[in-house]
Amino acid sequence: MRLSDFDYALPPELIAQHPVSPRDAARLLVVHRRDGRLEHRVFRDLPDYLRPQDALIVNNTRVIPARLTGRKPTGGLVEVLLLRPAATSDAGGSGGGELWEALVRPGRRVPRGTRLTFAGGVAGEVVASRAGGIRLIAFASARPIIDVLREIGTTPLPPYIREPLRDPEEYQTIFAAANGAVAAPTAGLHFTPQLLERIRGMGVAVVFLTMHIGVGTFRSITTEDPARHRMDAEWYEVSPEAAAAINRVRARGGRLVAVGTSTVRTLETVTDDTGVVHSGSGWSRLYIVPGHRFRAVDALVTNFHLPRTTLLVLVCALAGRELILRAYAEAIKERYRFYSFGDAMLIL
Repeated sequence: MRLSDFDYALPPELIAQHPVSPRDAARLLVVHRRDGRLEHRVFRDLPDYLRPQDALIVNNTRVIPARLTGRKPTGGLVEVLLLRPAATSDAGGSGGGELWEALVRPGRRVPRGTRLTFAGGVAGEVVASRAGGIRLIAFASARPIIDVLREIGTTPLPPYIREPLRDPEEYQTIFAAANGAVAAPTAGLHFTPQLLERIRGMGVAVVFLTMHIGVGTFRSITTEDPARHRMDAEWYEVSPEAAAAINRVRARGGRLVAVGTSTVRTLETVTDDTGVVHSGSGWSRLYIVPGHRFRAVDALVTNFHLPRTTLLVLVCALAGRELILRAYAEAIKERYRFYSFGDAMLIL
């Protein structure tokens, strides 16, 4: 297995800059693993492929407005992307205040000890550095930083989205509830309240779990052997109620239809070798590559992913590299829209 096995060429004009409206008007490429058939549908046709005994499992993480602009004592501006809270002990007990992992730019000009000021009277100090350019920033604020972000932060967007959001909710799913992600679970962006109600009305169980998506999910693989790549840890939580609902569906012979690769990784993290899903929370570094034995997921709703990424490797693990690359070639030929605000695939 080589990194070049997960590459393809995409015309730049196919990178979607905004979602379609309504959301469920996006196109849907249906990929049948059993016989290799490809069908061209619309996302609102998804119920045609679901059965009453199935479960649709979605990630209810919510993107936080994690991008900030700070100012150094010299007057220079620093772009800060907050990634996730960190334990105070991670900084060796120094700095005090609420501690966050962050990416900063320009990183070389923001060493340990740099003090930063932000809008709203918020101050921070870089108290440690980590591999991958990550800084630990200790904030001095009378309120929790997650609350402050709603006032002074902006929504982080992938670099290939160059146009501003028309509405901040464009980059949130309709079921976004648990604050903590710095990137949206984009397969879920296609759902509307009406479509979700149709699905529930069929008798399909709609189950929510959480994985807070970090920037590491979208980083390009840099090792020539993709299997040697190391995933960043991402926080997940599966409630006892969600685990019980999923296990009931499995017991009655229903399928688990995962919405998004983050949902796949969460399910495969908490499912044991007998197929039983366990509740719990923690950090997952699960990296799914071809050869992975899927213990939970039967079908997947997903978007079209960047080449040479762990996301593309995951869908190839589920459906086979040759079939997925053939589906991508078909989508390009038919002028599907790609990436976060693009069209969708259903892998059966």
